[in-house]
Amino acid sequence: MFNEIKNKKMTNKDIQKLAARHGLMLSDKMEFNEMGIDFKVGFATDADENQWLLRIPRRTGLGEQIAKEKRILQMVSRYLSVQVPDWKIASESLVAYPLLDGKPALTYDAETYEVYWNMDRNSPHFVPSLAEVLVQLHSIPKEEVVRNELIIATPESLRSEISERLHLVKSELGICSELEKRYYKWLDSDALWPNFTKFIHGDLYAGHILTYANGHVCGIIDWSTAQISDISQDFSGHHAVFGEESLKALISAYQKQGGKIWDKLFEQAVERAAASPLAYGYFALETQDEIHINAAKVQLGV
Repeated sequence: MFNEIKNKKMTNKDIQKLAARHGLMLSDKMEFNEMGIDFKVGFATDADENQWLLRIPRRTGLGEQIAKEKRILQMVSRYLSVQVPDWKIASESLVAYPLLDGKPALTYDAETYEVYWNMDRNSPHFVPSLAEVLVQLHSIPKEEVVRNELIIATPESLRSEISERLHLVKSELGICSELEKRYYKWLDSDALWPNFTKFIHGDLYAGHILTYANGHVCGIIDWSTAQISDISQDFSGHHAVFGEESLKALISAYQKQGGKIWDKLFEQAVERAAASPLAYGYFALETQDEIHINAAKVQLGV
């Protein structure tokens, strides 16, 4: 089914047939969010009026990624006090799970890119509850990560990975001189880089954080990039959306709740946020998708 329709726009009937092949009987009540890079995301209702979230791969070759993310979800669900997706269907053509409580802290309009907040962005509950989840997440034992065959970056490998990606993106896409200078200065600043790594989400920002209306964090979604690495990556998305003062408050709350930090975590998170065009450029080269490649060039100032 997937091979037959992957090159055309899927209709609701196509998706109903696809779900039925996996034992999920959906009504024609569906709506979709087109913002996802790897997956078309949909919200659907089954015959018993239960709500489901659907993730439909946008391209072939995501089977390994899907299998890995399922292992991640099964692992993190045992350690976190908040919800994570419980994948009932996880195939190369469809991922589906019962809709979780709460809503993403923010969402984007797929056409206008206008931001919609589903909580009070100044809620006093958001930062402390997010800090609590981050402490739990970063405390997941390395042995579990090894058992689940996930990526493990060491303190020594962090900069070499960025350096390799910088060279690749520069040679294939180009980078404006201002960004290139900033990235090299970042790489050369010893004090910014941690001497430890922890298990991280890797793509954590308000769109992947579910909250109740009062701003209390109740779930985390989209776990495909989870691995052992630099914890600043889980703070950089907060900086991009909420700004410097809120980032400082998050780091402070994280430390008070037992999270391990170093003196330059704030500065490192800021630089990680500034390196998002580099990360996007690397992703674009991995996918070889012209839309992503062209968009990455814009972000890279080419």
